[in-house]
Amino acid sequence: MALKAKVLSQYCKSCGYCVHFCPKKALSFGKERNGLGAFSPVVDKEKCIGCGICATMCPDAALELREEA
Repeated sequence: MALKAKVLSQYCKSCGYCVHFCPKKALSFGKERNGLGAFSPVVDKEKCIGCGICATMCPDAALELREEA
């Protein structure tokens, strides 16, 4: 099992910190708007190394790390 970033889109305001600071460029903005009118990021599970920098940088707690098989 490995840790991977999980987006909690209902909290995202599209600040872009997660996309900017991801060392593996595993995050990019999606095409759908959330309830806040923001474009939430999408995680490329192949690139994500589970480092948690995205979750640490997010001012809105819109990302977390979860174990995945």
